[in-house]
Parts: sequence; structure tokens; C-alpha cells
Amino acid sequence: MAKNKQATWGGRFESGPAALMQRFSESASFDRRLAPFDVAGSKAHSAMLAKVGLLTAKERDAIHKGLDRILGEIESGAFVWDERLEDVHMNIEHALTQRVPAAAKLHTARSRNDQVATDMRLFFKHACTVLAGKVKAAQESLLKAAESGRSVVIPGYTHLQRAQPVFAAHHLFSWMEMLERDRSRFLEVADKANECPLGSGAIAGTTLPIDREFAAKALGFVDTKGRPRVTQNSMDAVADRDVFIEFAGACALFGVHLSRIAEDLILWSSAEFKFVSLPDAFCTGSSLMPQKKNPDSCELLRGKSARLQGNLHTLLALTKGLPMTYNRDLQEDKPPVFDSFDQASICADVLAATVGGLVFNEARCRAAAADPALLATDLADYLVGRGVPFRAAHHAVGAVVALAERRGCAIPELPTEAVRELHSGFGPDWAKVFDLKRALSLRRGTGMPGPAQVSRQFARWKRILGPRR
Repeated sequence: MAKNKQATWGGRFESGPAALMQRFSESASFDRRLAPFDVAGSKAHSAMLAKVGLLTAKERDAIHKGLDRILGEIESGAFVWDERLEDVHMNIEHALTQRVPAAAKLHTARSRNDQVATDMRLFFKHACTVLAGKVKAAQESLLKAAESGRSVVIPGYTHLQRAQPVFAAHHLFSWMEMLERDRSRFLEVADKANECPLGSGAIAGTTLPIDREFAAKALGFVDTKGRPRVTQNSMDAVADRDVFIEFAGACALFGVHLSRIAEDLILWSSAEFKFVSLPDAFCTGSSLMPQKKNPDSCELLRGKSARLQGNLHTLLALTKGLPMTYNRDLQEDKPPVFDSFDQASICADVLAATVGGLVFNEARCRAAAADPALLATDLADYLVGRGVPFRAAHHAVGAVVALAERRGCAIPELPTEAVRELHSGFGPDWAKVFDLKRALSLRRGTGMPGPAQVSRQFARWKRILGPRR
């Protein structure tokens, strides 16, 4: 054999790759985190080869024992990675072959194309389960924060202008809804990943008598009834990166929700709002201004959102112009996916911890919610209840608001005579509308911020999230 030939594919070449090419093309520096999944895939594959008679039981057992030992070394940090072997697959297989002669048969009827596709689908199933759990933990922290401020009322905002009053818990529950969709989305991506590509080979399967369904079951690629789920087209199986994109998309949308939550918290914790105090442990000070308490955890959550979106865009751009089937470009599909998993994971933890230390400034919230203008729409509803068409009622209340502004007083301080001059539909009891407790109690419909509905939502979320850990 010619000097320096590549160990796994060098038979056709006179010499091995240049050192620069080795550094440029290696992926073991980042795909080594697939080692547990790669070992699982190799154990299932070798078990399948033994089942169909391409390995003996003794050879299978030796391979499994060697793989377990190598994985232990990897997990302990004792394993030595070699960039000349390019990736996690070849590093493990090379080390195994040096120790277990029968491992030379391990790559029978498989390619690195279907091997990495299998590893990544196992990774996605794991990653989505982890993220769904972390999102749930953040929801549990939110529920606790909502309970701590259960009686607090704040202004709700549209266009960042005061709109109508809501319980603070109702606002937090809007965040819970976003996160619940994220949690469901991660579980949906896990289900999308739950099809086994192993046995597809490089592009066209194999002429050997393999049992794909056996390997799929061994790896947990099964439906709810325990039946194996395998990919149905060998070309698509090795070319498909939809799950990568869907996973990055789920992370990116989670990041968008994190950013919106963070923006609310940044505003609420500012001196201008002062609705909440954030935990010191997740804020920082200024190197110059000693009075500062900066909401850094929230600002970083907002910033990480852009990073997660960038990872999604990378994958979309990477795959948009590729011919079928596998192309080496696809080696670059892993860094953005791994980064999305890492960043989404820590973001979920930081959100849970930040919200876990949230304290409402009830006096400041009460003062803001006492603004009578928040109940202007209720005054329009009052007129509707007296037979006035809504559009006419809307204009009449707008005129009342303008009058109060000109006189420099609160709306309910206007004389009834002056209000009736604007519209005859106003009765002597028109000012009763400006009772905050009354206004909230009338919001009884499903999804509204009235006290009865908020209580129902507390019960609903406790049921959805289950017993607290």
C-alpha cells in the first residue's frame, strides 16, 4: 500500500490527503459528541448482521464489548482522537478494529452516509426530549411567579401604549401559551426524527440480506405500538436534512418567544415601569455607574434569539442548491444544529431561573392599573348595552376622552351634563364603568382576564404541567 494512504477509503488513491486538507475536512472536533449515538447504531447494526448470518454471535459480542469500552474511554476523556480519521465514525471504528479483529466486518452493508443520518436522528430524539423538559421547567417557574402575583393587576399594552387592564397572571399565561407551543413543537420534531435510515447505504442500499426493521427496533425507532419505523427511499434517507431544519426552526421560534418575554421583563424592570424586580443573580452592574442594575440575562436571551435564527438560515442556505444525494457540504449541517441545542438549552434554564426570582412591585402595578383611560372601551360597551351602535359609541367615548384631556382631569371626574352633551346615550350611572374590580369581573369568557377565568387557567396549567418536581 502506498505511503500515507487514508485508512478508510484510500484504496483507490496513490497517496493520502495533504495535512492542510486533513485539517480543513475533519469533523471529529465537533461530531465527537455523537459518540453515544454512533456506538448505539454500531451495536444495533452488528446485532442485525449476526441475526442474518453475516457475523457470528461471538464476533457480535466481541464488537459490543469493545464498543462499550471505547465509549467509556470517550466519556472519561481518555480516548485519543485522530483528525486523520476525519470523523467520529472512523475514529471509533479504527480504535475498535485495533482491539477486536472482527470489527473489520462491522461496516458491512452500511455507509457513513446512512450511519451519520442514523446518529443524527438519534441525537434529535434525545435533544428534543431534553429541550421539551427544559421548556416545561421554565413554564413551572412562570406558574410559580404567576401565583406569587395572583392578585396583581397591570395595564395590558398594544403599540406599547396602555390599552386595557389585565391580571399580571393573565399576561404571564400568554407567555405560557407560547412556551407550550414550543414544547409541543420539539416533541413533533422528535416524532419526525423517529424513522431509521440505517440500511440505506451510500445511496442504493445493499445486495446483502440485511434486516432493517430489526435494527430499527433495536435503536428505538418504533411507533406507539412498538412497530419499527424505517425510511422508505434510500436516496432520500441519506440526502434528507428536513429534520435538521425543523429542529433549528423550532429552536429559532423558541428564541423568538424568549426574546419577546425578555423584552417585556426589560421594560417592566425599568425605572419608568418598575412593575417587577429581577433577581440580582441574573443581573449585572455598571463598571462606571454604581447605581445600575442591568437586566443582562434578559438582554442576552434577546440576543441569543438572533443566533438561533442565524443557525436556521445557515441550514436553509446550505441545503438549497444541493443535488441528490449526499454531498460533503452536508458535513457543515452539524455545528449549527449542535449550537442551537446548546443555546436553546441554556436559554431555557436562564429563563426559568430569572423568572423564578421575579418579584412584583404591587404598589407600582396598582397605580398604573388605576388609570381610568384603561376602561375607555368598557365605557363604549356601556353605551352598546344601552342600544348605541358600537361605531357611534366608539366616537362618543373618543370625544369624552378628548374632553377630559382638554380639562386636565380624569375621565370619571367629568360632569355628567358635559358627557351627555357629547352623546345622549350616557345615563346618570355612566361613571360606574370606572370600577376596576367590576371591569375585570365582567370579563368572563374563555381566554379573558377576569378573575374566574384566571382561576380556571391556574387549574388548567397545573393539570397540563402535572405535579411539580
